[in-house]
Amino acid sequence: MSIAIEFNNISKQYRLGLVSTRTLSHDLNRWWTVNVLRKEDPYLKIGETNDRSSKGNSEYVWALKDINFKVEQGDVVGIIGKNGAGKSTLLKLLSKVTGPTTGTIKAKGRIGSLLEVGTGFHPEMTGRENIFMNGAILGMNKKEIQSKLDEIVDFSGCERYIDTPVKRYSSGMMVRLGFAVAAHLDPEILVVDEVLAVGDAEFQKKAIGKMQDVSKGEGRTVLFVSHNMASVKALCKNGILLENGSVKYSGDIFDTIEQYIGDGGCSENQYFDDINSAPGNDIVRIKSFEILPNNGSDELTIETGVRFCLKFWCKKENAMLDADVMVTTLDDVIVCQMEQVISPDGEKASQIGVYSIDFVLPEYTINSGKYKAILWFGLNQKYVVFDGFEQCFEVADSISDLKFNMNRMPGVLRPKNEHRVFFEG
Repeated sequence: MSIAIEFNNISKQYRLGLVSTRTLSHDLNRWWTVNVLRKEDPYLKIGETNDRSSKGNSEYVWALKDINFKVEQGDVVGIIGKNGAGKSTLLKLLSKVTGPTTGTIKAKGRIGSLLEVGTGFHPEMTGRENIFMNGAILGMNKKEIQSKLDEIVDFSGCERYIDTPVKRYSSGMMVRLGFAVAAHLDPEILVVDEVLAVGDAEFQKKAIGKMQDVSKGEGRTVLFVSHNMASVKALCKNGILLENGSVKYSGDIFDTIEQYIGDGGCSENQYFDDINSAPGNDIVRIKSFEILPNNGSDELTIETGVRFCLKFWCKKENAMLDADVMVTTLDDVIVCQMEQVISPDGEKASQIGVYSIDFVLPEYTINSGKYKAILWFGLNQKYVVFDGFEQCFEVADSISDLKFNMNRMPGVLRPKNEHRVFFEG
């Protein structure tokens, strides 16, 4: 199979705080150093890693740094990573919206891009006129575009508004028409950023089906960026994980997703002795969170059940608190949710002190595999007062002769309420 896309030592540098990336003094300094002194560009030696969560000391940042990968023709590659990891920048370089600071990109064939809502559309032109304009940009003549026109309009579902200026379209309609144009005008490489999240469920299903047909039936290459891991898993064969502007992992899509969400392993049980530094706020603080076999065994399996042991400090008197544990797969499919209202001694409001709650998933209610336990606290069963605490765990196959396997989860599990609350004072 021939190579459709090749990134060779691609880096992209931006200057922070300015509309442009350079100033006249910097341009003169760069020209003098490179062309007269015959030295290396001085601005390629500076700059910091693309970490959006931390404040840096340099005014230059590497949005991408030393990116190397190859994509075979007909492959569907999912590009995943946190916000700010460099995914959109990578696609913009491939689509030639901007150029790399260093390195070279080789792409075999025409590229059809859908990078954001309304990409390549002129707001004053009608949907029909924008279809012809986009086709011309891709290098197609009027006859070729005309032969695809009915198919594009039908797929988009915007037939009634096709002769209306696109400035009057909703964002969902813009995405529908934009994707229909990009997918049907026969580009050898289809580049799709996180725009499908704007569309409704029907269109997302149709779009994913079209991308599968494009890759498998027509042998075209697809690069797909999304935060929806279920869609990425359903569509893609291989994946690339970006972190702070660099490739952290590339390979099979299931392994890539596991590296992204599960970080390749499971968390240890977590304990916090200091109330002031423990996760939480002025209402609750977590003291410990353990995930254990329910029958006292050494290993979590589908026949041991799972016990989630939570201890926390309640710092607010007479608060109608409830603790919740949600179990999801690594790609965020909800398996079950368990809730417990905190009411010591039969009372309806909490007291200040330490509480212990055991949430129990009985045996044979969860399949083998890796999961996330997500913990949060609510107030008056209406408001979330603390969330974002998660822990990964793994359930092994049965250790007995009894064979138990579910090929898919039977919807959201609703385990019998075996939760217990203890007030420790």
